[in-house]
Amino acid sequence: MRNLVLLGGGYGNMRILLRLLPNNLPQDVQITLVDRAPYHSLKTEFYALAAGTTPETHMRVTFPTHERLSIVYGEVVNIDRDKKAVFLEDGKEIPYDELVIGLGCEDNFHNVPGAEEHSYSIQTMAKSRKAYDAISALPAGATVGIVGAGLSGIELASELRESRSDLKIKLFDRGPRILKTFPERLSKYVKKWFDKHDVDVIANSNITKVGKATLYNHEDQIDIDLIVWTAGIQPVKVVRDLELEMDCGRVAVNQYHQTPVDTSIYVVGDCAASQFGPSAQLAEEQGEQIVTVLKKVWANESLPEKMPDIKLKGFMGALGKKQGFVYLADRTVTGRIARLMKSGLLWMYKNQNG
Repeated sequence: MRNLVLLGGGYGNMRILLRLLPNNLPQDVQITLVDRAPYHSLKTEFYALAAGTTPETHMRVTFPTHERLSIVYGEVVNIDRDKKAVFLEDGKEIPYDELVIGLGCEDNFHNVPGAEEHSYSIQTMAKSRKAYDAISALPAGATVGIVGAGLSGIELASELRESRSDLKIKLFDRGPRILKTFPERLSKYVKKWFDKHDVDVIANSNITKVGKATLYNHEDQIDIDLIVWTAGIQPVKVVRDLELEMDCGRVAVNQYHQTPVDTSIYVVGDCAASQFGPSAQLAEEQGEQIVTVLKKVWANESLPEKMPDIKLKGFMGALGKKQGFVYLADRTVTGRIARLMKSGLLWMYKNQNG
């Protein structure tokens, strides 16, 4: 039996599982899924866990079951390309014929002194729990600083405003305006929401140092009771240690999502280099193409001369539980309808995948 090993139960590998099971897996192939948790986590919603507005149980989706799917729980500590084996923290060794690396990411602190030691994260469910505990323990009137005004920072700031109206919230944006790469109308709508709800957006910021209760924006010292870091990501350490070719901080892959030096290894999601920014939607599209390639490899068929271009539909964001924004097919939708669209998409995902 050939062993397809999937590292990480995130969006990309979930799509691979759901396209191969139950009826598209060749009889001579088995799958081993390795993850630290016994469920797929809805990472796009971790901001709500940290803010305390959505319980953790609402962010879990069960893995599929199949007689030729084995699920191994543990922490990956090494990938040996020569032995074609994955090693777990408990010493377990898992051999593979094909390997899909979807282990996700961790925060990139950009060498800012004190950032890693003195800030909280929402990159994993466990870290989001810690952020929630710390935020919940803050006294009335405390100041929370959120470094990074991408989608995660925006959603966390807005959700936290609804959860803790007593807190002072500062959102540090490196750019001149919120969501600067998207239409100005969208930026203005989000900024107007923050102004109305007393969230202080600090544009053109550059965090140069972080202390236990302070941070420095350029040279200005700002007193902060708690800091959440949402200012960039990088592949997890075990992937960075593989000594594979990197492209802008992520693993370089060919058009078949394989590493050029070893075509038995595929990379999906936040670990993989792409012309697009990391997202759940991108990981799923990559997973779709990896399934196409794997089927041809298993059937000893030639791979297509050119894979189709990945085309993303857009993105959705929440501003609390009542408002939101959508950028879809070069069109912008804001307000209550946009929030309902995001909630509906999440409901569909959970029901189709769980």
